[in-house]
Amino acid sequence: MALSLGSMALAGLEARRLTHEARSAANIAASEASDQAQQAEQAEQSSVTRVLEAVKGEELQLGGKATTVVRQILNWCDDHARDLPWRRLDATPWAIMVSEFMLQQTPVERVRGPWRAWLERWPTPASLAAAPPGDAVRAWGRLGYPRRALRLHQAARMITDDFDGQVPEDRDSLLRLPGVGSYTAAAIRSFAYGRREIVLDTNVRRVLARVAFGVAFPASAATIQERVVAEQLAPRHPGRAARWAVASMELGALVCRARNPLCDACPVADLCAWRQAGNPSWVGAPRRGQAYAGTDRQCRGALLAVLRSGPDPVEDHQLAATWQDVAQRKRALASLVEDGLVVASGSTWSLPS
Repeated sequence: MALSLGSMALAGLEARRLTHEARSAANIAASEASDQAQQAEQAEQSSVTRVLEAVKGEELQLGGKATTVVRQILNWCDDHARDLPWRRLDATPWAIMVSEFMLQQTPVERVRGPWRAWLERWPTPASLAAAPPGDAVRAWGRLGYPRRALRLHQAARMITDDFDGQVPEDRDSLLRLPGVGSYTAAAIRSFAYGRREIVLDTNVRRVLARVAFGVAFPASAATIQERVVAEQLAPRHPGRAARWAVASMELGALVCRARNPLCDACPVADLCAWRQAGNPSWVGAPRRGQAYAGTDRQCRGALLAVLRSGPDPVEDHQLAATWQDVAQRKRALASLVEDGLVVASGSTWSLPS
């Protein structure tokens, strides 16, 4: 019987893990001291470990349902996972890393085209590292949050210079890369190398909030209790844990949606605490969408669009024609310069070279 696309993609995680495990017998030792963010992360991990030790041998939140929840969601994903190119068997760790940068706060369908174009132009970290950073900003197009393009370019240079052109596998080395935080490091280790990681994106956190805690949405930031439940659910076997990371993410994106969840199509509807409670409305802090129209962020995007439109520097009057509010334009332009996205030269402006 032919395997479904979802099954093929998930099965490939285990094969990819075995391949890179042989290649990475010795992890790369991190040579820099942990910064404050990493120290905070270590402290949080320590707190999670203490909670886990305190409840060792006990079932949390889900009672005895954890194994059943994982099995049924994995089975569902075999037949329903989307055909995402960065989840296919031939996706390299670099291709997966690029997707993780692009998918930050950006819907999947907006990423497909730019991701494909990016990999065609820069199929390896070394190929991107050899290009001017302005090319990366220009190629980022309208994905938004263009600092991600600069961080990805900086990460490509570090990978090329410090890691022989290969995306590192160990967590400490990944966390050294510009633009890679704890979530992105976990995602790369899970999706690229088949490691057992707790991958908590917005979709996964929403699934946990509803299935385990019986509330419509998670808190604004992940709590220790939430991480403990996520740890409980993640299978011990690395390959199965990597499949679970994909499956729980897909369920949140396709079924357990923020608006209009498809509870009748959910493989764990009969085990969901939120459904059993009658789908109570959210009673936490108001959930506000990010404003865009008229903001400095929109102004920055408009200015960058002019700078991306051609290879030549842009004059002041060209930027002035783009945004009428002088004070806001100057403020946005100053922030672009500060972020390294724009370079000033006299009365002209350009992307970094």
